[in-house]
Amino acid sequence: MKINPFSSLQTFSEALQQGHCSALDIANMYIHRINQLNERFNAYVGFDAQMIRQQACAADERRLAGCSLGRLDGLPIAVKDNFDVAGQCTAGGTRVLRHHIASRSAAAVERLQASGMVILGKTQMVEFAFGGWGINAAAGTPRNPWDLHTHRIPGGSSSGSAVAVAAGLAPAALGSDTGGSIRIPAALNGITGLKTSPGLISRFGVLPLSTTLDTVGPLTRTVEDAALLTRALSGADPRDSSTLAAPVADYSTIPLGASALQGLRIVVLPPDQLPTIMAQDVGVVLNTTIATLQAGGATIVEKRFPFVFDDLLRRNGEIMGAEAYALWGHFAEDAAAPMNPVARQRILAGKAISPAHYAAALDHMKAAQAQWQAWLADDDAMLTPTVPFCAPVTSQVDEMTTTPATFTRAANYFGTCSVSLPAGFSGNGLPIGMQFTGKVFDEATLIRIGRGFQHVTQFHHLFSETL
Repeated sequence: MKINPFSSLQTFSEALQQGHCSALDIANMYIHRINQLNERFNAYVGFDAQMIRQQACAADERRLAGCSLGRLDGLPIAVKDNFDVAGQCTAGGTRVLRHHIASRSAAAVERLQASGMVILGKTQMVEFAFGGWGINAAAGTPRNPWDLHTHRIPGGSSSGSAVAVAAGLAPAALGSDTGGSIRIPAALNGITGLKTSPGLISRFGVLPLSTTLDTVGPLTRTVEDAALLTRALSGADPRDSSTLAAPVADYSTIPLGASALQGLRIVVLPPDQLPTIMAQDVGVVLNTTIATLQAGGATIVEKRFPFVFDDLLRRNGEIMGAEAYALWGHFAEDAAAPMNPVARQRILAGKAISPAHYAAALDHMKAAQAQWQAWLADDDAMLTPTVPFCAPVTSQVDEMTTTPATFTRAANYFGTCSVSLPAGFSGNGLPIGMQFTGKVFDEATLIRIGRGFQHVTQFHHLFSETL
């Protein structure tokens, strides 16, 4: 069995089990790639080759002793720089926290380590995770690997995590999602990104942006890898009370192969409810995706959406802004604090949201969540593009007047799960992602959709040929 830097976690796991390679072989391959390419793509904040090798050797010793920790033991993963890793800096993309050393690891990191995974390093991100474009003027904006001639945006805020996977600098990465921060970079970089339901995965030890909207999830090459990681990451954690009522994440009974799509009901929206800013190439891929789902046995249901995307985007942004100011406003108010002007402006905007307005926003969100569940009750998921356009040139982006989160913020506002799958390309070869948004704690159905779709398409196996 041949492995390469673009292999899936599942492929690596099978190769280890069959003795085709060692965990150290895999680790050395990524160490070489990171040394060779990270300066170009700026995916990692930093990494420690010696520590990576020590983790890999420990996994190999466990396997030789017959004490393997499971399918993930010895497999590498990158971690977004808002997750605590004991003894390492958690800077959250900002110079304000550049001296913040974590005394213990985030719950998600603990679970990865308990599964024997090899932590490759911390990845770049938008300052305080507050931004969907992936731009960070101070730390440097990671480079989308699908255009090696022009610096295009990577999407954010999990920018480095997505670039690391897309550029073959990691087979998977941890991200966080408050308004699309996993799904946007996944779509723009041609990989899979799963935003989980609030409470499925503990947020303990994750630098917060919005305590109401923040969620944790994986960025991977395949939905199968996302399922593997989600199962390992999920579970009750008394340090995060939102996890105590979550169901057990068990995806063992989900259909495999071509049969996965049969019998599913996927909602699509009437054309007049899609944003006018949607690029023509994105519309073409949407129609192709619909045809692929139908050919696989899914039923496509056109139904009017009882919400307006721009309104959901605004309302989600108000809650995010108010809570971000409550958390980080003291830094933004300090003119001497080394913050980027855009990040400072975003956080300070939350100051204008009064307590009464904030309370009303939470009430509206709770009502919208019930309405969403009722609207989707007879169906399995809603299909939309993830981002209404392809990755633009970084220098041409105006962060304060435009956003890539038109479709993504709805899932955060509804408190539900959503997945972005690579689904096609623009005329100039840039990846386009499609988003499936499901019911609360119904990640299993999204994984089923992904399994079926990725069984009959090859987009998740593709990467920039020059890499």
